[in-house]
Amino acid sequence: MKLSVWAKTKGVSYRSAWNMYKSDKLPVRSEQLPNGTILVFPDDEPVQTAAIYARVNSGDQKKDLDRQLLRLVDYAIEHQILISDKVKEIGSGMNGQRKGLLRLLANKNINTIIVEHRDRLTRFGFSYLEASLKASGRKIIVVDENEVQDDIVRDLHEVIVSMCARLYGKRSAKNKADKAIGAIQLDINDD
Repeated sequence: MKLSVWAKTKGVSYRSAWNMYKSDKLPVRSEQLPNGTILVFPDDEPVQTAAIYARVNSGDQKKDLDRQLLRLVDYAIEHQILISDKVKEIGSGMNGQRKGLLRLLANKNINTIIVEHRDRLTRFGFSYLEASLKASGRKIIVVDENEVQDDIVRDLHEVIVSMCARLYGKRSAKNKADKAIGAIQLDINDD
């Protein structure tokens, strides 16, 4: 809670509470956000820690990754959410072995994971992941409210993305194999 709210509940003026904070005599844990807001964590209130997760598909999107992270930090500051970790990853949303995501999911001290879009976390099975975290008292916050909300449209989009990934993945593998065979044939012809 904000320092001003805490001061009101304790019956002290905001100025007194602020002076206590500045002199490190506040009887509860507190932290100042980058925007200057002071948050107070009373002992009877569980500390909610959050992590920001940003992901892009390829290395040529690094600038997009940085902008995505900035938007998520701005969201956390605006909503007065204490951020304990920031994870940036480059990799496919279909890859289930992303080290940063696995580390976040394994960290029991992270109560909330903040993402910009559902597909930044995972292409498939978002609802399963969300239900699993909810069962352990954790949650996912999806920042972008303009996301497609219709289940059928979202499912169709995920199927198309999956098919494209498999198609392009096979094409890429075929192209690499063709190049390797071509290089071997050139090497044989040179001998």
